[in-house]
Amino acid sequence: MALDEATTAFLSQMAESGMKPLHEMTPTEARGLGATLREMYGAGPEVARVVNETVRVDGGDIAVRILAPEKPRAMIVYYHGGGWVIGALDEFETLARQIVQRTGAAVALVDYRLAPEHRYPTAVEDARAALRWTRAHLDEQGQTLPLIVAGDSAGGNLAAIVAQRAKAEGGPEISLQVLVYPVTDADVDNASYRDPENQLMLTRDSMIWFWDHYAPDTASRQHPDACPIKAEDLSGLPPAVVLTAEHDVLRDEGEAYADALEKAGVPVRRRRFAGQMHGFFTMVNVLPGAAAGLAYVAEEIDRHLATATA
Repeated sequence: MALDEATTAFLSQMAESGMKPLHEMTPTEARGLGATLREMYGAGPEVARVVNETVRVDGGDIAVRILAPEKPRAMIVYYHGGGWVIGALDEFETLARQIVQRTGAAVALVDYRLAPEHRYPTAVEDARAALRWTRAHLDEQGQTLPLIVAGDSAGGNLAAIVAQRAKAEGGPEISLQVLVYPVTDADVDNASYRDPENQLMLTRDSMIWFWDHYAPDTASRQHPDACPIKAEDLSGLPPAVVLTAEHDVLRDEGEAYADALEKAGVPVRRRRFAGQMHGFFTMVNVLPGAAAGLAYVAEEIDRHLATATA
């Protein structure tokens, strides 16, 4: 299926801006792209509480922003995308506010440290620390809320990895993992990477650029903490919701990970969004596909929570 009209128009608008390709930018220049998109998203719906917290990590600290309804039914620890190189809390707050409104859950946005200033495995260790802090924070408040990990793209990579880590380390217990077009492998020569129709917002060249900034030692990319599909045993992981986009270089590896989870006996709910490109899920108030993607994720979270608490 061809790209939908809204996406085609958006890409034309971006092309007319004269912006150079991502892989030709410096990390600093690329981070400016997120700020530009944030202005397009606009403000999100009101939520009952917004609290900025600081979490100690090895070698420093990171920010975690909690957005919550009056009576949350779950806590979603959300890791943003951006190839481990770009992305900031403010750029994902509109999305987080919509998730709160649609799911009735609180959202903890994690500001993990970025490459190349902080290379692999810093993002993984920060993601893990934020998850453990969130569980401890809930316990201190006497809240026994189900814990969900979620993320898009590189954030989906981190969500999948912390789910694996939590299983291996005996906690914290994760109720559900939501993986939105996740990075699960470092094979840039599969069919979805080579398809010319998928070279859109995210291209094969830009993913190579991201990997080279994040994990320049190619041997490290064989570790499950970099590519979760490399894990020897996926059994016993929490149920998963896996969302992919038709026109996305990451499509095949996201769907391969869903296949591997299912083969290992993990309950998986999955959907490929036709006519959509990588990045559509987070482009709230810009692409209609974002509303459809959010509706799907909200429905799956609601279904899971209803089943889990029945």
